[in-house]
Amino acid sequence: MDDPQIHTEIEQLVAEEHELWDRESAGTAGESDRQRLASVKVSLDQCWDLLRQRRALREAGRDAGGADVRRPEVVEGYEQ
Repeated sequence: MDDPQIHTEIEQLVAEEHELWDRESAGTAGESDRQRLASVKVSLDQCWDLLRQRRALREAGRDAGGADVRRPEVVEGYEQ
């Protein structure tokens, strides 16, 4: 995936996240919505991490294509 594809994926995930939060705040979210929201959050973290990896590789003069999507356990373990 290149940067524009990653940005498109992020935009789609953010739109879905907003829809799920709207359902939650309206009191109409079900358990499957809550599970999907958790999954979307992880996917967003993975996408942002991938963009950061690609940027770091470019800044180091290396091929950004060498960046890989990290496992959920890795990106969810980062401290903010």
